[in-house]
Amino acid sequence: MTKDSDFKKVVRARMAQTGEAYAAARAAVLATPDPRAEAYDVARAEQERLVGRLFADGRIARVPARRKVRAAVLLEVLTRFEPGRTYSEKEVNEVLLGVHEDFAYLRRELVNYHYLQREDGRYRTAEQAPERTAQQRQEIPAWEACWLPGFLAGSPASGH
Repeated sequence: MTKDSDFKKVVRARMAQTGEAYAAARAAVLATPDPRAEAYDVARAEQERLVGRLFADGRIARVPARRKVRAAVLLEVLTRFEPGRTYSEKEVNEVLLGVHEDFAYLRRELVNYHYLQREDGRYRTAEQAPERTAQQRQEIPAWEACWLPGFLAGSPASGH
């Protein structure tokens, strides 16, 4: 018997709505896809669509002009950094040079989008995902909200 009272409430609500017995209602609830997992999968598909054609052998030929695509690229670039580790500017430049020759631009953009934090010439990944205004959220891929918090917390890449 489960001890999760929230889950039990969902099962009992289904029982009241459908007239099913507890076991049948529980099985139906368990068979219902998790909307968070679906949102994650949709966001991941969008991310792959946005950046898939831009990267070849881990590098990009050009930095995209469109903000949403640029943010998607920056999220991919961010995966090359270890959350919580402090990097010197030289180390950041070396990582970014593996992505594109204009490493200074990428470094500035990572800081501007609040993916990296800079203090006294040292860099580290943000401690938490940045809060975005409604307008900013329109220009940022959904992948940021689904994936970034887990990445910054050092969670496995799956995110769900």
